[in-house]
Amino acid sequence: MTHARKPDGVDLAARSRARRRALQALYAWQISGSAIGGVIDQFRHEQDMEVADIDYFIDLVRGVESHCAELDAGLLPFLGREVAQVDPIERAALRIGAYELKYRVDVPYRVVINEAIETTKRFGADHGHTYVNGVLDKLAGEWRKPEYRGR
Repeated sequence: MTHARKPDGVDLAARSRARRRALQALYAWQISGSAIGGVIDQFRHEQDMEVADIDYFIDLVRGVESHCAELDAGLLPFLGREVAQVDPIERAALRIGAYELKYRVDVPYRVVINEAIETTKRFGADHGHTYVNGVLDKLAGEWRKPEYRGR
C-alpha cells in the first residue's frame, strides 16, 4: 500500500494517525493529570503507533503541553465559554489545532482545520466538529492572517 506524500517526503496518512493519537494522548493527560512523559510512553508502545509519524506525535503532545497557557489564551476569545468548560475531546482538538497554527506553519491552515474536524468527528460529540471548525477558522484568521486572506 502506498501513502500520499508531500514533495518534502512527509507521509500524510502517518501525520493524520499521529494527530489522532495525539488527541487521545492529550485527552488522557487532561483527564488524568498524569505527567506528559508517562502519557507519551504509554501511547508510544501501542501497536498502531508503528504506522504513525512518531516524531510528529511527540511534537504535538509536548508542544501543546509546554504552550498550553498561551494556546488557551489565544483560543479563549473564540470559545464563548471558559476553556475548562469545553468538552475534553474538543478541547484537545482545539489545542492541537492552535499549536499547529502557531508553531507548525509548514502545515497549511486549511489542513490544520480539516484534520481537527476529522479527529473530532471520529472521537467527539455529534456536532463537536462544527464548534471546532468555527473556533479554529477564527483563530486562523488571527494567527495566519496573510495565508488566511489569500484563500
